[in-house]
Amino acid sequence: MHINVLRTFSCRFVLLWVVFAVSLTAYSRDITDQVSRRDADSSDSVLVYNFDIAQNIEPSAWRLTKRAFEEARELNADYIIVNINTYGGQVNIADSIRSQFLGSDIPVIAFITNNAASAGALISIAADSIYMKEGARIGAASVVNQEGEIMPEKYQSYMRSTMRATAEAHGKDTLKRGKDTLIRWHRDPHIAEAMVDPEISVDGVVDDTKILTFTTDEALENGYCEGKVSDIEDLLAKANIGPYKIRRYEVSSIESLTGFLMNPAFQSILIMIIVGGIYFEMQSPGVGFPLLAAVVAAALYFAPLYAEGIAQNWELGLFILGLILIGIELFVIPGFGVAGVGGILLTVAGLVLSMVDNIVFDYQLYMEEAIKTVLKSFFIVSLSIFVALVLSIYLSKKLLTSTGLSQLVLDSTQQKDEGYIGVDTGMKNLVGKTGIASTVLRPGGKVEVEGEIYDARAEVGFIDKGEKVKVIQYGTSQLVVIKEE
Repeated sequence: MHINVLRTFSCRFVLLWVVFAVSLTAYSRDITDQVSRRDADSSDSVLVYNFDIAQNIEPSAWRLTKRAFEEARELNADYIIVNINTYGGQVNIADSIRSQFLGSDIPVIAFITNNAASAGALISIAADSIYMKEGARIGAASVVNQEGEIMPEKYQSYMRSTMRATAEAHGKDTLKRGKDTLIRWHRDPHIAEAMVDPEISVDGVVDDTKILTFTTDEALENGYCEGKVSDIEDLLAKANIGPYKIRRYEVSSIESLTGFLMNPAFQSILIMIIVGGIYFEMQSPGVGFPLLAAVVAAALYFAPLYAEGIAQNWELGLFILGLILIGIELFVIPGFGVAGVGGILLTVAGLVLSMVDNIVFDYQLYMEEAIKTVLKSFFIVSLSIFVALVLSIYLSKKLLTSTGLSQLVLDSTQQKDEGYIGVDTGMKNLVGKTGIASTVLRPGGKVEVEGEIYDARAEVGFIDKGEKVKVIQYGTSQLVVIKEE
């Protein structure tokens, strides 16, 4: 009775959660549509779209940038202002953001509020205009590893060329002076290279012993800043943009929920629920609460990753195929061989690769960083699986005997003097007898003892079909057996 109540409650909970998520998504879209219509009706002012990159330059920053640019286009924004405050991050991610800036049909203005270091300098230079607060800095774009050590020359060469190309992308002026043709870059490419390589000198700017970093005044003097401003309103005034209205990027409820579900700590919990649910379902066959919990946890694990474009169809397919192979190994093929091992490997691979944004593989030069990212995900998944198995084995013996959950088990006794009549207990006489496993015991199955077939459960581990067994106990209408040595 209690199990049925739990199953009913679980089903209702899952249904309510799905209804809530769908309703929240519809509500968010409705609000966005209303704002879009309202902004479209206001044709007498310039629409300025504003969002922050105030974090390490990593896949989450790239996803934020894509969403912000998509919304800006939907709103027909006239300008995009990006508030930048970062110490840098992954160069391949910065290159993707840089390409988004350079390829934008909406003018992009970088507003450096504090730091635009390393990868932050690259994305700032990619903007059409740069404005900086008093005390802000831009530069120091050498490529370093996670320990802060300078990477080999091939990495620096790639970064130098990327910085140079980004500076050149904003064009140049061709000037005539007598017979000579002079070229003046809007942003000097050599200065961009000097932010990467200490051996590059620029007359009057930096010698060949230092990596270049500009203060606000220095950037303004050398063409790497259009103006010193205190806030966005001051920026718009000095850029002669107006009248205007500002639309800030706001994180929706769905995005907040997605961010929570993608937290590595919560993902570890979901993985443990998936593994634990499968384990307990194997201990007590039949579609019940453990399997339902595993299915819900898997949905919560993959749904946000898939929605964010991190998990791909083939990665989800690996996970599902792995589960199918494990199921075939457990219930169809005796023993534990290729199908079982392959299923485990595919399941783990699906969990690991779904956690890794595929953008980290886009640049062969930074494959070392991509491998580190995969290893980090593998560590999270493998540790979660290990903890889940340890807890599942422990709880399988303790859970139903604990005070809080003891009501799930019928533990009352039926006394003969109270009118209860006993049933045939002849199976108790089989204790100590030996027999043969008629099916694989995982741990439940059937055994043959003295020519009769009985329901049985393995006390320890799995027992393959045809192996000799010994009956050590009788209870709950089945025999408890161990492998006969």
